[in-house]
Amino acid sequence: MGWEIWFPAPGEVTLRHGPDPEPGPGEVAVEATASLISTGTECTVLQQRYAPDTHWARWGRFPFAPGYSLVGRVRAIGPGVQGLAPGDRVAVRAPHRQVALVQRVVAAVPPDIPDVQACWFALGTITQNGVRRAQIELGDTVAVVGLGILGQLVCQYAWTAGARRVIAIDPEAQRLRVAERLGATHPLPLPVSEAADAVRRITGGRMADVVFDVTGAAAAFAPALGLVRRLGRFVLLGDTGYPEQQHLTPEVITRGIQIIGTHDSHPPAVASEHAFWSHTQMAELFFELLRQGRLRVAEIPSQVLSPRQAPRIYQELCARPGAYLGIVLDWQHPDLATAWEGAPQGGV
Repeated sequence: MGWEIWFPAPGEVTLRHGPDPEPGPGEVAVEATASLISTGTECTVLQQRYAPDTHWARWGRFPFAPGYSLVGRVRAIGPGVQGLAPGDRVAVRAPHRQVALVQRVVAAVPPDIPDVQACWFALGTITQNGVRRAQIELGDTVAVVGLGILGQLVCQYAWTAGARRVIAIDPEAQRLRVAERLGATHPLPLPVSEAADAVRRITGGRMADVVFDVTGAAAAFAPALGLVRRLGRFVLLGDTGYPEQQHLTPEVITRGIQIIGTHDSHPPAVASEHAFWSHTQMAELFFELLRQGRLRVAEIPSQVLSPRQAPRIYQELCARPGAYLGIVLDWQHPDLATAWEGAPQGGV
């Protein structure tokens, strides 16, 4: 039996003994080493911060197994699985658990990338997909609204893609300092509702070619639209649970703004001539950019914690959403080997 994090009901978190499955045909059992908490997604579900008629409500049903970015080693393979062997180090889309049973491995993890960096691969592909959809051109001015872990990655990708300016907008000074180290050229310690004049000064009145809204907050949508230049592009990467509260503004018509919605489900699982950038291809590129030093997730402040602390971790993440960036769960932590009954359960 292995441990797994579980949301039995809204506001409740527990670490419990999960199944210890043997892989069937086409399946792979992966023994986890590390997984990354996707703070926005997981706290949105845990606190049920979404309207009942949204895709959030259809997906975030309780009891719920959170998490989707895990690295580990292949423990066993089922009949029909090719190209893998026990001991291989892999990245998989699976919940936070000690032993994950999956039907598909996203990518092999290069030997020189530590687990605590490799487990960022899923957020690395989600943001990479958004940057691809934005079609950033050499010399563009890019504004990134919201500097959580997704926003920090978008800043790096935009700089790597050849942006002339990367304007980072967030009222939290600590997040801005991180973004400035990682590619943001113009940090603005402002809420987005107060950022238009500063963006106008930086761009000489032209405004931004591309604006990313990575806040997940419905209230940010309208003021962020005001930062886009005429015929520019607005990328909605943060996914609010209350889309009915997002309202178009006159800028959409008068400036001819192109609004681009991005979601993790858009890239194909397998590359083809028509859609080369699959989840696997993007994860492999993410790893390569880490190796080249053009992406630096190690410099995004993170904590590596035992999954046994899960109730406290989620309580703090939900109570103080701006206090943390990366939280990595160490599935090889020695305290998981301690025999104990009744994993702790806490309300959030």
